[in-house]
Amino acid sequence: MLGLVKKIFGDHNEREVKRLQRTVDEVNAIESKYTALSDEALRAKTEEFKARIEKGETLDKILPEAFATVREASKRTLGMRHFDVQLLGGMVLHEGKIAEMRTGEGKTLVATLPVYLNALLGKGVHVITVNNYLAQRDSELMGQLYGFLGMTVGCNLHGLSHDEKQEAYACDITYGTNNEFGFDYLRDNMVLYKEQMVQRPLYFAIIDEVDSILVDEARTPLIISGQAAKSTELYFAADRFISRLKPEEDFTIDIKLRSVMLTESGVEKTEKAFQIENLFDHANVTLNHHVQQALKANFIMKRDVDYVVEDDEVVIVDEFTGRLMSGRRYSDGLHQAIEAKEQLKVQNESMTLATITFQNYFRMYRKLAGMTGTAKTEEEEFKRIYGLDVIQVPTNRSMIRKDIADVVYKSENGKFKAVVEEIVERHSKNQPVLVGTISIENSEKLSDMLKRRGVTHKVLNAKFHAEEAEIISRAGQAGSVTIATNMAGRGTDILLGDQVADLGGLHIIGTERHESRRIDNQLRGRAGRQGDPGSSQFYLSLEDELMRRFGSENIMGMMDKLGLDEDQPIESRMISRAIESAQKRVEGNNFDIRKVVLQYDDVMNQQREVIYKQRRDILGSENIRQEVMDMLKPVIERIVEAHCSEDIPEEWDLQAIVDYAHATFLNEGSLTKEEIWGKEKEEIVEYILAEVVASYDEREEELGAETMREFEKVVVLRAVDSKWMDHIDAMDQLRQGIHLRAYGGTDPLREYQFEGFEMFKEMIESIQEEVARYIMKARVESNLERQEVAQGQTTTTSGGGEAMEKRPAKREERVGRNDVCPCGSGKKYKLCHGK
Repeated sequence: MLGLVKKIFGDHNEREVKRLQRTVDEVNAIESKYTALSDEALRAKTEEFKARIEKGETLDKILPEAFATVREASKRTLGMRHFDVQLLGGMVLHEGKIAEMRTGEGKTLVATLPVYLNALLGKGVHVITVNNYLAQRDSELMGQLYGFLGMTVGCNLHGLSHDEKQEAYACDITYGTNNEFGFDYLRDNMVLYKEQMVQRPLYFAIIDEVDSILVDEARTPLIISGQAAKSTELYFAADRFISRLKPEEDFTIDIKLRSVMLTESGVEKTEKAFQIENLFDHANVTLNHHVQQALKANFIMKRDVDYVVEDDEVVIVDEFTGRLMSGRRYSDGLHQAIEAKEQLKVQNESMTLATITFQNYFRMYRKLAGMTGTAKTEEEEFKRIYGLDVIQVPTNRSMIRKDIADVVYKSENGKFKAVVEEIVERHSKNQPVLVGTISIENSEKLSDMLKRRGVTHKVLNAKFHAEEAEIISRAGQAGSVTIATNMAGRGTDILLGDQVADLGGLHIIGTERHESRRIDNQLRGRAGRQGDPGSSQFYLSLEDELMRRFGSENIMGMMDKLGLDEDQPIESRMISRAIESAQKRVEGNNFDIRKVVLQYDDVMNQQREVIYKQRRDILGSENIRQEVMDMLKPVIERIVEAHCSEDIPEEWDLQAIVDYAHATFLNEGSLTKEEIWGKEKEEIVEYILAEVVASYDEREEELGAETMREFEKVVVLRAVDSKWMDHIDAMDQLRQGIHLRAYGGTDPLREYQFEGFEMFKEMIESIQEEVARYIMKARVESNLERQEVAQGQTTTTSGGGEAMEKRPAKREERVGRNDVCPCGSGKKYKLCHGK
């Protein structure tokens, strides 16, 4: 059926290539015109193109001329002229697709075409490579071409200082590794001042070895972890302290809001017990938080109602169904407070400050493209996850490599003996051999066997990229024998030495089938570049992991019946097809796993985008007063709704509203029950909000507008960062335990989405309440320096970047709450200007 459709409509890939070929012809038609230009005239093309874009001309319209410009500049600076198929590959990348190009087709040069074209917009183009060595090599080599055309090139390497990173990202074109770009994004969303950010908005990225980064590493999360500025001992100290407080006198309990609030007496006792002068000083946020959570854990959360203790762990009980919610933890430190209350071991506070997967990082670019020698086998995944089409670009010269049928041995020992014999035989004829292994252990085993046979060889284990690239590049020289794990030296061309073509070219030996056909194809693709001769063959055994997983018992039985020993191989197309079928099944399974991981991560990703956008808006705004007001109003609405939910106004608990308002954002006595009596719910909200705004205006007048603006940012950033960090931890705990829900007949993913949304809503409400409390209650008496909630470090190799110097602020003398007010009124400070 598929064949019939192809006959009638033609192959999609073929049609795309034909379409692009017309543009290739356009570039070729104007080549002579560009060849005739002087260096100055060729350079001037860049400014001409930019001016035309400024007037509204599109990149697609400029493309033929821009590609002709790059081709000519390459001839003059690098001595390399782009082949027609390279122009074609460049167009595929410009259109935001994946160009599958065979090894040796010059992908690094291909990228220069769309990179230059898109860099004309001035938004920054990122070229992503798999390691630092390739990033530096390519940026330096291709930088000659870009520099000639007036473009700036940066290289974002591990270990650069903050200023160096900013400089690299400010360039027209920036090279670097996937890890480095991802970690910089996370760090940018943890900075305290917008000037500390290094990345511009993500516009266009071209990923080299796109299958390695978007498929093989797709499930690898980038994590910035650190020691949170919290101590587990403080939970126990807070728990011990609150046992000395008296209900009503020192704190009030609001059952409807499920909250506990300290009274003036309770605040004084806390300050005395912990030897501090002002509980609402911003420096005491952590202590205040621990005391609040200890109160809630002891007087709101009931054992065997809200939670149970099983195997020395606190397990939450679902309030609606009564079932245990394994893996779920209360966020915001409440779970730890309950652990302290129950005298259990307090679990470590969240250590994850920020995290993102490559899947979600790269999907944030407005335009994404990639290139690799092997993408077609994962075409469905690229399309469904990233919206990327795969286009196979024809080779510049016909491929003549011979791919010999697999040979299968009974035992692993028999297989390796045969591999060594094959190497020895080809080495005796001076033919270069490259052997691929799937593990370092097998590399070393094979190396020992070759040493015993006296065969000189090199072993690469994908540890030292620069040295390995150098060794791999010489793997095509006569007489060389190179053993490499599959990823070693990736991205490096293997050129054949003198007279090697007459010996049959480079011979590839695979010692085991990988579970992905793509990895096997990468190994094969190292031979037969640019029409060179070459050959490849895989040696397998029934003890190989892939063979064991997929029915090697039947073949083993057949070999036993035939009386074959371990040194006798079976060479069969049927076995090769069975292996390929097994690989397809494994690839399908792995795709399904990655798809599910992404579905879970998408929940967190949507939340991350909301928080990071809010954070960027705060950093970029001169005045966030309105944003703060937008946080205060929902807090008022919630307390009013909680205590005025009955239909009969006479049953409304107006005193509870007044108590909460005094505890959270108004001075004692500034609101009475009588003032809100007889009003509708909406009127009560507006009345209290008006009181809060009036108090806010007084506060701003007292502090000065400039101080107030910075104070707002200090409070909001601290609340957002600390609550988000706790939320990441709570979501991670939920995710780890959610699969146990499947035993109850529920869909774990739907449960995770629902509960994740509820937890996010709770976090937003918690941020609003903390901002309300501190913006209205905290005394601005010390340095208004913004502070990190925790010191972070990346868990994967990546550059640290130096922290910017914090802005200085005037430090004022501290005045105790019970001291005489400095204004001269004779009153205690807490009853005068300390209100």
